[in-house]
Amino acid sequence: MRSVLLPLAALLMLGNAPDAPAPGPLDSDDIPPVIRAMLQAAMESGNEGEVATVEKYARNVSPENAREIAEITAKWRTARREAATEKLRTSDFLTLLKGRIEVGGFYSTGNSNNGGVTVNANLTREGFRWRHRLALLAEYQESNGVKSREHYLAAFEPNYKIDDRAYIYGAAQFESDRYLGYFERYSASVGAGYSAIKSSSVSLDLELGPAYRYTRFTDETLESNLAARGTARFGWTFAPGVRLTQDAAAYLQSANSTLTGRTALSARLFGPLSAQLSYDIAYESRPPEGQASTGTTSRASLVYAF
Repeated sequence: MRSVLLPLAALLMLGNAPDAPAPGPLDSDDIPPVIRAMLQAAMESGNEGEVATVEKYARNVSPENAREIAEITAKWRTARREAATEKLRTSDFLTLLKGRIEVGGFYSTGNSNNGGVTVNANLTREGFRWRHRLALLAEYQESNGVKSREHYLAAFEPNYKIDDRAYIYGAAQFESDRYLGYFERYSASVGAGYSAIKSSSVSLDLELGPAYRYTRFTDETLESNLAARGTARFGWTFAPGVRLTQDAAAYLQSANSTLTGRTALSARLFGPLSAQLSYDIAYESRPPEGQASTGTTSRASLVYAF
């Protein structure tokens, strides 16, 4: 049965292989042809998870070749890492730029109970030493000609990588949401970050540092304070094409603290297009008089990744 399934698995992986540099043919005559074809197909797929699975079962099927199989896959992983590092070192800025554009609707509660439209763009450039993140968000709603929702955000964060996990970050952000009690808010922060979990399916980045915030509230009061800033970014791909993300941020200060969080579930539809459901919550510890301290936003969106 195994002799039938192994070449079938190899053919399936070859048919679904993404564009990636193909390894040279395996030159070992000691490994049975079926297992060589299976390993070749797995490595041509460019998927490390598939290679690990195929390696495991190949070593079980042919224990007398287990050591040689392990050496072949180890060399493939080393060459893959070296190629990825070289690409990060030598590629121009636009080559490594990736992004997501989200367009959809939302329903809000708190200071307003209305639906509307949202446009959200996120760009990331992952270089060898530097990582750049840019986020843009716009939400707008009118009911019977009366504006009932207007929220804008622009945030830029450069990271300098100390090693594979630790980094130093800088962050600058502008935000406006008069329905949460402020016309404009500027924030700046520097600090340290750490990738506590870093795998192909699960990631967790934590950041902590001092911050400065300037806010002009809707009652025309001004506030500028030093604060402590902390963020957490969690991502989990728990099924093919299905991903859960949780982003949380906190600005803690004596005058007015802010807590925000976003939970999103996305599922790939086809190609670069995904459907996404998300839920945002924002809390102000001391909002202006007449404003609610907590606002929520639920969204259903289409997301285009590039």
